Amino acid sequence: MARLAAHVDAERATDHPKVFTRIRVHYRIRGKGLAEAHVKRAVDLSAHKYCSASMMLGKTAEMSH
Repeated sequence: MARLAAHVDAERATDHPKVFTRIRVHYRIRGKGLAEAHVKRAVDLSAHKYCSASMMLGKTAEMSH
């Protein structure tokens, strides 16, 4: 069984409407028998294909995963 945790660190603009300007998502995945290639693909799909929040926020903020 694998365990996943995602930690998010973000910066916001100082002026209103104080939108997010930079967002960093750090994934921590633990488990036995995990293939590095599979983990990288899962994170990539999560970040760039299936996460609608990333898609919306990525329009105004610099995002890294």
